[in-house]
Amino acid sequence: MTLNNDWSKFLNTEFNKDYYSKLLIFIENEYINKTVYPNYEDIFRAFNLLPLTKVKVVIIGQDPYHGPNQANGLAFSVTANVKVPPSLKNIYKELIDDGNCGIPLNGDLTLWAKQGVLLINSVLTVERASPHSHKNQGWEIFTDSVIKSLSNEYKNIVFILWGGPSQKKEQFIDNMKHLVLKAPHPSPLSSYRGFFGSKPFSKTNEYLRAHKKQEINWCLSSQETLL
Repeated sequence: MTLNNDWSKFLNTEFNKDYYSKLLIFIENEYINKTVYPNYEDIFRAFNLLPLTKVKVVIIGQDPYHGPNQANGLAFSVTANVKVPPSLKNIYKELIDDGNCGIPLNGDLTLWAKQGVLLINSVLTVERASPHSHKNQGWEIFTDSVIKSLSNEYKNIVFILWGGPSQKKEQFIDNMKHLVLKAPHPSPLSSYRGFFGSKPFSKTNEYLRAHKKQEINWCLSSQETLL
């Protein structure tokens, strides 16, 4: 469970705090004694795929998928050979409508990460078949700090907050320096309450263009040639 150098330096003060020490002990015990997702080496994959200075967009989920072989360290993403989960299916419906994209080849969002999209959950680990099982163990404090630090130290980042737990992090974002896009969670239970039609992909690219940043190629139907 290691962070690459620039993220490690950026978040160095967190590692010395009491809550983080307790979180580490909890996580180690959980991985030893239970089945926990994602794989231990993928806990910080979202950070390690994306250099700190390349972050253009932050998408915040709740906690990882809790089924076998699903979670791959990126929020909402699954490994390429796994059935696309319902929430991601709804994200893809909005992507096809909003981004004028073809049907994605699979559920792997690595292409987004490599272009500057930080895909993190509020809680970075979960016990198998037990959603929210690692809630209130310290991950929320850690990810709050990530958001707060990005907001304070950088400018013109797009923060996409889907669902109530993610939107709690809005308090740590300076909306005078950044764009905050909020919508209901894309799960089947809430997607029809305003997620569909929220147009996060086109709004993000419009903002990036306005601030002279390279747009995100959200379309995943051609990712084989882009990865």
